[in-house]
Amino acid sequence: MRNRLAVIGILVQNRELASEKVNHILSEYADIIVGRMGIPYKERNVSIISLIVDGTTDDIGALTGKLGSIEGVKVRSAITT
Repeated sequence: MRNRLAVIGILVQNRELASEKVNHILSEYADIIVGRMGIPYKERNVSIISLIVDGTTDDIGALTGKLGSIEGVKVRSAITT
């Protein structure tokens, strides 16, 4: 299976409850993460994380699926063809 580039947007709605889980999952997939930018928006108690990844569709799907299963976390991705 060939690698694809993707942009993943992650919205963490409850930083206190979800940030540790999110960071643990991201460290599991560090080998496919090309770049990461995180912005804490303290006034709204959310964090926005954007990722650039280079991996198989299976790896990207597994990463987004695990992140999306965390309560208070929303994930969207755009993958190259």
